[in-house]
Amino acid sequence: MHPQLSDKKFVCKEFIQALEECHLSGWARLTGGCNTPKDQLNKCLRSERQTRSTANRDTARQRRVKAEQAWKEFNEI
Repeated sequence: MHPQLSDKKFVCKEFIQALEECHLSGWARLTGGCNTPKDQLNKCLRSERQTRSTANRDTARQRRVKAEQAWKEFNEI
């Protein structure tokens, strides 16, 4: 199961299109013919999520350092 794809239109566009085209041929979808495009889409989405998580983690660390410094300065007063 993959996450909502509405906000991923530009990131993994070719993989989304490949999976949608595969799903249009109903028999391939039922016999496992779409497993490869689905795996490729999952890998693309996973790498995009990991990149986004890393950026969010770095931003959170910077905010925490600023907050700790602000509290330290506040407590010194």
